[in-house]
Amino acid sequence: MTHKNILSLFAFSVGAALALPAQAAENTIFQIDPNHSEVGFKVRHFLNSVPGKFTDFTGEIQVNEADMSKSSVSATIQVKSVDTGNTKRDDHLQSADYFDQAKYGTITFQSTKWVHTGNDNYDVTGDLTMLGVTKPVVLKVKYLGQQEGVGPYQGLLINGWEATAEIKRSDWGLDAGAPIVGDDVTIELSIQGHHNIAETTGGPSAQ
Repeated sequence: MTHKNILSLFAFSVGAALALPAQAAENTIFQIDPNHSEVGFKVRHFLNSVPGKFTDFTGEIQVNEADMSKSSVSATIQVKSVDTGNTKRDDHLQSADYFDQAKYGTITFQSTKWVHTGNDNYDVTGDLTMLGVTKPVVLKVKYLGQQEGVGPYQGLLINGWEATAEIKRSDWGLDAGAPIVGDDVTIELSIQGHHNIAETTGGPSAQ
């Protein structure tokens, strides 16, 4: 093969490679760890805010490090796990006056858009469904980073997130208790996600 033909073949190969569409980076899926996460809220009672949380929830965060706008998060919360530190109040919250746990046993969130707002902060918009009503909510999210686990968490990639949101409970038909109980609710999230590195590398499963 002549020198000219070699150069032509090289140029063709480079051109063909450049013409191929770049393969999109795949999302890394992190399962939310309920043992090291918290789904909390605050609502005013008369003048002060009363805190509460849900203790039973599941979900996953799909992280696209190359383009975080392609990331997503979904979660399901069990209404029966509401905990405000008062059994009588928790029972009332599960009743038809509030969350109506017998009819609507779960609260769900599914993200629809991620927007980078600076540094490691994001506005994550998603659909929040309670009492069969779906409304958009914007989570103010801070990404705390990720690291490989050690000790009993060896074999896992771990990431962390904090998020807050402000909603009006009346938008979902949660009107009971007004005006003694305020309409504005602050949502506070502290989330840890786990990804099994073996799922990425194809190696043996982590212990």
